[in-house]
Amino acid sequence: MTTTITLSLEDTLIKQAEAYAAQSNKSVSQLVADYFASLNYQSQVKLNEIRDTLPPLTQQLTGSLKGVNIEDEKVEYLNHLEQKYL
Repeated sequence: MTTTITLSLEDTLIKQAEAYAAQSNKSVSQLVADYFASLNYQSQVKLNEIRDTLPPLTQQLTGSLKGVNIEDEKVEYLNHLEQKYL
């Protein structure tokens, strides 16, 4: 399934993209799609590369805080500090 999106870009950037697309025998839409597809892949590859260099214990803990609301933790900690020092 494809969906249409609208991008607001400077005229010069659009002209550069069109020229690059023509040289690459692709459409501007295909260039954008290729770029978006590479973002997820590149970030996943970088994450895996970083994870591989971590010590084993840190590797095991990676991702263990997914779903934790950091803001709630901050508020709880601030409340703790207020009760302790005020």
